[in-house]
Amino acid sequence: MDQRQRSLSTSGESLCHSLGLDKNTTSDDIKKSYRKLALKYHFDKNPDNPEAADKFKEINKAQAILTDMTKRNIYDNYGSLGLYLAEQFGEENVNTYLALFVFCSLLTCCYCCCCLRCCFNQFYFLPLPDLEAKLFPVFCPLGFKALS
Repeated sequence: MDQRQRSLSTSGESLCHSLGLDKNTTSDDIKKSYRKLALKYHFDKNPDNPEAADKFKEINKAQAILTDMTKRNIYDNYGSLGLYLAEQFGEENVNTYLALFVFCSLLTCCYCCCCLRCCFNQFYFLPLPDLEAKLFPVFCPLGFKALS
């Protein structure tokens, strides 16, 4: 499994920057810039430079996404996070997934895409006596207080 050099972003800027363009560019400008950079970084012209091969893959990926109008729309709206979700759940389900994520996050106050263990972690992994002490208060002369 390849390691990602960047974390997933929602800005939508890095693909355009890898082609040397700004975000509001036309498809003709994308084609011209891609052709120029592909000739410059092609691995046949740079056989001893592994960085050139990586750069060629990066600009090839950027061109493939920016020339496909569906992927570009997802990328413009949601950035690389949206593209990752489109790969995992389908392009038509990106909006549904993000809406469901926001709803569940607001409902549970959990924003880390896990199984809600972070919300209830203190109860799930306690030994039984400690769990009972946290859940059931004990009477003392000064009032109720939990043992912990």
